[in-house]
Amino acid sequence: MLFGIDGVVIGLIIVFVCLFGGILSGFPVAFAIGGAGVISFGIIAGLDSAGLMIHQAIDTSSDAYRVLVNSGVRPDAVSVFRYPELPRVAQSVFPSGWEVAMDRNVSFIVNRMNERVLAGQSIETLLAVLMFVMMGITLERSKIANDLLTTMARVFGPLPGGLAVSIVVVGAFLAASTGIVGATVVTMGLLALPTMLRANYSPELATGVIAASGTLGQIIPPSIVIVLLGTLAGDLYSTAQEARASSLGCTDALTYLGEPAVVSVGTLFQAALLPGIMLALLYALYAFGYALLNPEKAPAVPMGSTNAEPVTRSEAFTWFVGAPALLIVGTIMLGNLGMVGSQSVTVSSFSDITEGASLRTNVSPECQAAMIDLHGQDAWDSAVAEQQVIDDAGGVQESVKLSEEELATSLSDKIASAAPIGTGVAIILVLLSLFLTTARGVSPTSDPRPLIIGGVGLVLTVLVDILLVGPLTTSGTMVVLMAIPFAMAMYGVVYATKLCARNELIRVVFPPLVLIVAVLGSILGGITNPTPAAALGAGGALMLAAYRKLKDEDRSPKVIIWSTLAIIICILVGVNFDLRINQENVSVESWIAFLVAYGAYLYAVFGLLFSCWVLYTSGVLTPVVRETAKVTSMVFTILIGSQLLNLVVISFGGEHYIQQFLKSYDNELTVFLIVMLVLFVLGFVLDFLEIIYIVIPIVGPVIYGGTFDPKWVTIMIAVNLQTSFLTPPFGFALFYLRGVAPPQVTTGHIYRGIIPFVLIQLAGLAILWLFPSIVTIVPDLIPS
Repeated sequence: MLFGIDGVVIGLIIVFVCLFGGILSGFPVAFAIGGAGVISFGIIAGLDSAGLMIHQAIDTSSDAYRVLVNSGVRPDAVSVFRYPELPRVAQSVFPSGWEVAMDRNVSFIVNRMNERVLAGQSIETLLAVLMFVMMGITLERSKIANDLLTTMARVFGPLPGGLAVSIVVVGAFLAASTGIVGATVVTMGLLALPTMLRANYSPELATGVIAASGTLGQIIPPSIVIVLLGTLAGDLYSTAQEARASSLGCTDALTYLGEPAVVSVGTLFQAALLPGIMLALLYALYAFGYALLNPEKAPAVPMGSTNAEPVTRSEAFTWFVGAPALLIVGTIMLGNLGMVGSQSVTVSSFSDITEGASLRTNVSPECQAAMIDLHGQDAWDSAVAEQQVIDDAGGVQESVKLSEEELATSLSDKIASAAPIGTGVAIILVLLSLFLTTARGVSPTSDPRPLIIGGVGLVLTVLVDILLVGPLTTSGTMVVLMAIPFAMAMYGVVYATKLCARNELIRVVFPPLVLIVAVLGSILGGITNPTPAAALGAGGALMLAAYRKLKDEDRSPKVIIWSTLAIIICILVGVNFDLRINQENVSVESWIAFLVAYGAYLYAVFGLLFSCWVLYTSGVLTPVVRETAKVTSMVFTILIGSQLLNLVVISFGGEHYIQQFLKSYDNELTVFLIVMLVLFVLGFVLDFLEIIYIVIPIVGPVIYGGTFDPKWVTIMIAVNLQTSFLTPPFGFALFYLRGVAPPQVTTGHIYRGIIPFVLIQLAGLAILWLFPSIVTIVPDLIPS
């Protein structure tokens, strides 16, 4: 045994030395990881052949081991860490020889590449990475980020520390549109740092707020970190909980947990929303408080108004606060009164299946004891009582086909309970109303008659919906009835658009904000999964960048505008009409709707291709595609290399050894703290990609196999890595900022400036630790 050290420990040391050596050598990281796996395996295989890699394993044939197992201790819980007094037996780290291990590794790496990179279930989610990267790089290269920064500086500049607050706002904005830490830090460092220094801002505050705000891309969705971590966490959690249930005597994780052991990327986006907003608010509050205590280091800097005409305080309150609040609160009240709601009359031809008990009760005594320990005695007793009631009623009733009379009764009940105003109509009318009130607030001196006509059109639309449109009214008839009122409303909206264009804040912020809301809203609302939403974001970013370029060149952007309207028409027609024309009996109404939707779709595609042409001829598209390909290729190459490195660690028992060490602690909290500390330290020298694909698969079965909520575990890991990337002297964000900072800004300025934000990050971790509901409340409120 080499140096008296266990062979598995020597193998782990060799792997990590090769990994860090490859990364620090300057060789491309994506290839250094795979190379470290090959080199370390060769070294370990050579030492094993020389008889120097000896592992001291527990002798499972000894009497002491048999006595321990017979006493009730599970064999998988027996380890050299928990029971060091048990007899040992010396064995090779490659029990069947390194040749067999290499053959197994080659087979596994091919299978894993096929599963996770080429054609597996996770490839669809990983494609979202490509789309989000393109979305972020497009917005950055088209100078939309520059416009956002300038506009926010004008809004917040007159406040103490206003420029710093504007950096936080734009950082959160860019985080939600790019999700790339390096791009956000570099962009804001180039654009904002010189401006803040010229405004006599402290170099410490300026660099600290830029570096901290740039790392918000780690946590604010659609974060690439969350996408990659989520694809891995879902598999780890499901497998770990199945193993946990089996070890406790339960048939599967569903029986033991009472719910499926599933966590998706969309759910993690929902979980990350509030923590990301919380951190951004903490950053902004610190900047504002620093300015109040040190006004000479963060002075107010008036940078001009964003509106074309002055607006009094009463007018601003009326149209920007009072009227919108009245509309939103009024709509909510109407919903509570049953005036606004679903108008669906779709009824099932089959009866509902009777629900079972909240927990499965037909389980083994071992599983029953484990379930009581997990859920509590009250929950178990309640499930037993529910099951008894079901059994007394004849058991769970299967679904049966309803008769014609039962179908008619069900349809009549649906019609009777339908709300007078449909939910979709109410949402559209509220949004259009808010647009009209905003336009009035932006330009109070303009002619109000078009806005009044638009408002009258909205009121008439509501009256038509209440009086003439019922649950059985066809979509075509509804369009005809609402054509004139809606045309009046759109007349006012078009006029309102011209007025809102006079306000720089609306003109600059509104388009990317709509894009971000569309992408995140479709994911957080459960409408679609991240990949189609990412495709929407990438296409929208291209069209937005093309619009910006056409305006800069004094060319008409009408094609982009009409293409956007075509997308809206596609959505509205698809929601309200049955477009399935491959059925036997298709109505004329459906054919007309299909042709309208198809025509709008073709024009939207034309608009996207036109946008690409505009960006290509202006020299924007080529670098966007090149950078997207570079980043995406790096991600997938690191994924392949990390799989190879993981298989090397598994082949000589390193993964099992680490997991045994972690499981030797009885306190689950202690295990999680150890993992968090290790991840924090590794964040100094490894990027998030290496940590996600190398470290998480090793420790994941332990931290995801306990009682902690997997959403909370994942978000805590993401925030922990974000903190690590900020911490001096090795934080990645600091190196990014150092590369673009002017000479008068020293490394000492950057380090001193970032320390308060590191403390804020630690406070944020503590808050999430003490109040995990901050992570879980949004996923709990939004239905799956």
